[in-house]
Amino acid sequence: MRGVFVVPAASKGQRLDQFVVGAMRAEGHAASRAEVQRWIDHGKVTVGGAPAKASDKVALGAEVQVSPEPPPLTDAVAEDGILFEVLYVDDELVVIDKPAGLVVHPARGHEGGTLVNGLLARGLFAADVLLGQEEAHLRPGIVHRLDKDTSGVLVVARTARAREALKAQLQAHTVLREYEALAVGEVKALRHETLHGRHRTDRLRFTTHVADGKRAVTTVRVVERFRAFATHVVCSLETGRTHQIRVHLAESGTPIVGDLLYGKTPKDARLREIAQRLGHQALHARLLGFIHPGTGKAMRFESPLPRDFVEARDSLRGT
Repeated sequence: MRGVFVVPAASKGQRLDQFVVGAMRAEGHAASRAEVQRWIDHGKVTVGGAPAKASDKVALGAEVQVSPEPPPLTDAVAEDGILFEVLYVDDELVVIDKPAGLVVHPARGHEGGTLVNGLLARGLFAADVLLGQEEAHLRPGIVHRLDKDTSGVLVVARTARAREALKAQLQAHTVLREYEALAVGEVKALRHETLHGRHRTDRLRFTTHVADGKRAVTTVRVVERFRAFATHVVCSLETGRTHQIRVHLAESGTPIVGDLLYGKTPKDARLREIAQRLGHQALHARLLGFIHPGTGKAMRFESPLPRDFVEARDSLRGT
């Protein structure tokens, strides 16, 4: 969709990239800010016939010409032999039960062997979703993620339409997500509402101790307490920030069993042995609910606790 947009008084002084996103949306053509910035960098957006920068402020009455270019194809490649269970699939989406240890999409340090590579090998993406995720062409169809060592249920879009609809639900906080975790110490049932941002000195970690961050909300419910100073909990997400549950539990003094990034080696020998035998954080995405982007039907999927989680829980019961 090529067009010329005249800057109205209400948009005077806006950044060029913001103006183009809004103008495109008003014409019924959604474009992400990252996508528009690429067009600007490639000279596909001009102001008064001249190239401009994304950060330039637009003037009243200026003519902004936009010539969109297609997004790049995904760089991810198909790989056979990647193991995961498909809980549900239709023309719009696929629901996965992800095992612990499987990375969701390619990234630095994990260029292959991911869920996305396995989905490509099974032919589970439509052509438009491979072309349409401009800001993240290594993760087609991915609308939310689970950490490598977190197991459980997640939904992946098969089409661009489904991807945008599911992303909108996540942004509106209407997606139902519940996780089970085993935590060190005596967890209190409460609602965490904090800011959330990257740690100042350890860039692999996130923290609530930030002056300026995104809102993060987790509700924690106690399922069972164990004599070895550990607690089985269910955590419900209102928001889905990176490492959100791990951060909220750890910074409350009750890190997840086996979480080496946010926790410490347990002092209790029995608990330490259970964590070592588990080999990863005891966190499982057990429940996911959303509205189907095509039918409008409420969908709900559950993943049973994996065997290693059950064995860790049962070992805690026996301490």
